[in-house]
Amino acid sequence: MKSIKVEKDLSNKKILLRLDLNVPLDNGKITDTTRIDKIIPTLKFLIAQNAKIIIISHVGRPKGKVVNELSLKPICDDLIKKLNQNIKLISKNVKKINKEELVNNNKEIVMLENIRFYPEEERNNPEFAKHLASLADIYVNDAFSCSHRAHASIHEVTNFLPSYSGLQLDLEVNALKKITSEIKKPVTCIVGGSKVSTKINIIKNLIPKFDNIIIVGGMANNIIKYMGNNIGKSIHEENSNSIVEEIFLLSKKENCKIIYPEDVVVAKDFNGSPSNKELNQVNSDDMILDIGPKTIGKIKQTINSSKTILWNGPAGYFENPNFAEGSKQIAKKIIEKNMSKEIYSVAGGGDTVSLINNLNGIAKFNFVSTAGGAFLEYLEGKELPGIKVLN
Repeated sequence: MKSIKVEKDLSNKKILLRLDLNVPLDNGKITDTTRIDKIIPTLKFLIAQNAKIIIISHVGRPKGKVVNELSLKPICDDLIKKLNQNIKLISKNVKKINKEELVNNNKEIVMLENIRFYPEEERNNPEFAKHLASLADIYVNDAFSCSHRAHASIHEVTNFLPSYSGLQLDLEVNALKKITSEIKKPVTCIVGGSKVSTKINIIKNLIPKFDNIIIVGGMANNIIKYMGNNIGKSIHEENSNSIVEEIFLLSKKENCKIIYPEDVVVAKDFNGSPSNKELNQVNSDDMILDIGPKTIGKIKQTINSSKTILWNGPAGYFENPNFAEGSKQIAKKIIEKNMSKEIYSVAGGGDTVSLINNLNGIAKFNFVSTAGGAFLEYLEGKELPGIKVLN
């Protein structure tokens, strides 16, 4: 993978820069700027090189149609403030734009309107990709979180331009390489989320490499149930016993310890009053919404004895403060160990990033990935289309 950092002469070159600026919006207001903040170094690097920048990105899923609520304007406005730089948002149909219309001076960055307004983008259409390429001299992918998609602005465009990775994409790939291949042992993975079936391949891929897999969140309910305990009305997957059995058999073979909740926090519904319970005390009308104090203690002990931590997925329904304690305690323990340089830590996935961000902890991990699907597919051992074409 060739990084844009190694390119010696970028002065006056038109750079087609694919970013992931898919930030959460509420009535046109950005509620989390993490993805914007992460790509600032790449933009500053290209500005310092006197390059002419053409930004391509998307927000949401407009499904190939213009949706005004999914305009990039709020992101454009935020970047103008953060960079103190003129940025021109072009809403004209990209298929009718030619190279001469774009970036005639180095004082102005151009941003094309939401690339997913065009159905050709998600179809990986070669003619559409060729036209995008005709607007620039060099292509840079700094959107790791989109790189599991074979889309025109990620994949096909590389057939028509010299192509490079951006600074943020380099950081993402190097951090994940480090945690999956250059591992300091003992190494622990904390995995949450609701569906064990969506993460079974990740867990199977990591078991031979990791010493501990800690399973929390809705996923853990499947294990609790498999062990013969009542989980009440808790979220779980039907017919998951064979998946759970497969995890335990493989972990035994590979000498990897599977850790799951010993006690839990329950309520009658998502807004109910929290109550700590042993597993054998859960009633039929209870919902398991967090891990209990004994489990938190065990996880902290495991983090204490680890040299490398990978975290994907909260421990409970953290959106409600009553059920956020498990996730908070995990984050605080990792941060504590990280600040004393005793571990190498990587976290990823949308909910995990939001949680860490709420604790002002992004800078206190070695690396926090803003990617969701790409992060998980990389951990599964899959080759990502957007990365493959840069190699």
